[in-house]
Amino acid sequence: MNRYILKIILITILALLMITGCGKKEINPVAIHEETAKCEICNMQVKDNQFATEIILKNGKAIVFDDIGCMNQWMKENENEKVDAKFVRDYSTSEWIEMENATYVYGKAIKTPMAYNIISFTTKDDAQNFIVENEGSLLTYTDLEKHSWEKNKEMMEEMKKMKMDGHSEKEDTKASAH
Repeated sequence: MNRYILKIILITILALLMITGCGKKEINPVAIHEETAKCEICNMQVKDNQFATEIILKNGKAIVFDDIGCMNQWMKENENEKVDAKFVRDYSTSEWIEMENATYVYGKAIKTPMAYNIISFTTKDDAQNFIVENEGSLLTYTDLEKHSWEKNKEMMEEMKKMKMDGHSEKEDTKASAH
């Protein structure tokens, strides 16, 4: 009987060690270094702001994007890549959020770096408050799969013109959102 109890205890201990040792590791976004960070799709500078997004591959490589639309394009073009995590930023706080857990707002008047007009929020309430103040449509992560992902060409032209006139994109983005 003692051998039987000892075997059960050993098996239980081994099982517990295996379970705790095989737990899912926490994956965190990497810091964005504005001086060197370039969007994988459009090759534009990635600013460390509320529009930056990031993918962490299974091999640990981080890929950064200046707009959620660029990240979406990369995911479509690289379906076979092994992705460990996808991160977006809260529009109000610039805090990182796992893409699957965020709530999104789409609106033609929302200025984003590549004019995809989608921003992300940590909570649905924050997204709805933005819509009340600024207009737009509420989207979930699954809604993004059905979204058309068209660039707002008029906004792109307007942003190009403003850059030529000497306005900074950051000033224009803040002015339009508030």
